[in-house]
Amino acid sequence: MKTNYQIRYASNPRDAKHYDTQRLREEFLIETLFAKNEVNIVYSMIDRMLVGGAMPVDEELLLEAIDPLKADFFLTRREIGIFNVGEGLGIVKVDGEGEYQLNPKEALYIGRGDKHVYFKSADKAHPAKFYFNSTTAHCTYPSKLITKADADILALGSMEGANDRVINRMIVSKVLPTCQLQMGMTELKPGSIWNTMPAHTHSRRMEAYFYFDIPEDQAICHFMGEPQETRVIWMKKDQAVLSPDWSIHSAAATHNYTFIWGMAGENQDYSDQDWYKETDLK
Repeated sequence: MKTNYQIRYASNPRDAKHYDTQRLREEFLIETLFAKNEVNIVYSMIDRMLVGGAMPVDEELLLEAIDPLKADFFLTRREIGIFNVGEGLGIVKVDGEGEYQLNPKEALYIGRGDKHVYFKSADKAHPAKFYFNSTTAHCTYPSKLITKADADILALGSMEGANDRVINRMIVSKVLPTCQLQMGMTELKPGSIWNTMPAHTHSRRMEAYFYFDIPEDQAICHFMGEPQETRVIWMKKDQAVLSPDWSIHSAAATHNYTFIWGMAGENQDYSDQDWYKETDLK
């Protein structure tokens, strides 16, 4: 197996508005999360969230402590949320707890302190893909497998507005306790392409968006930036983007899709948002 990592530093919005396309992509876009028998991680200094992907095919993959953590094991001072976004059944082995089986679009929360976490696929012909977010943790909460049936579900939007969608809030306080990590999965219905509109910011939290469940030949246009200084990043399937607290985070695509949102910061209140009208954006 192989573990790769990058470090991304926080950006001042006054500087970010001068970035060209290449610099925007270098700072905020995560292009490669999945490669055969690899774990790929981006360590963001925005609230110190880790965004990663693991794709076990021929072997089990260990969630290793990358050097910037300066820790004996990955979850020494962290918690993690994991989603299976692949085609087949995925298995996560946690020391002292046994195995958790994750079907596609199911999630697993693991609290601080577990020393060994392994990823594997039940069938290498149909490998699992594990997308994860990890945040710092001050105490330990129990691990929990979360299905869509366990989620706190919110239906929003309309077909007329091209944003008919279901928000599956899965790793949130209404479902289980966490230190600061919040994650969920939003599924857009056929014919709908817009998410998170009207746009918002939340100065007490950063966010990461991961887009999947879209054909290989289609694309997503992610909108970011301050409400009066918006920018776009064109993305493909199985890519993620970092969203600082000062940035809006919204998208439209050439096909309906699913995305996973993950948040870190000082506030776990899902409704803690500062809204902006569509007609006020620039």
